[in-house]
Amino acid sequence: MIGEIPSIPCPEPISGTAWVYIMQTADQSLYIGQARDLCERVRKHRLGLGSKFTRDHSGPRLVYCEGPLRPEDAIKREAQLKRWSRTKKEALIRGQTDLLRTLSRSRD
Repeated sequence: MIGEIPSIPCPEPISGTAWVYIMQTADQSLYIGQARDLCERVRKHRLGLGSKFTRDHSGPRLVYCEGPLRPEDAIKREAQLKRWSRTKKEALIRGQTDLLRTLSRSRD
């Protein structure tokens, strides 16, 4: 595992759109979700109100987001990313497109 990933700022909401996001917790776990108002969703995660996962894994920080997307596309992308390996998720977060391309052709 690569370890802690730098936090990123939260984008402002745009009416009618959604964001896909990845948070990293204090124990280096990754959480993937989607939301229309990402700033509010991140706030809820930090207060322990966002999901059981981030309530059970303290210190969630926003490390990646994609968007704005149509809400139905955000739901599909969230499901896709949840099926990826941790290595692929970290390559995406870090912007390592060559590694991501290589991993997409393999089973890692």
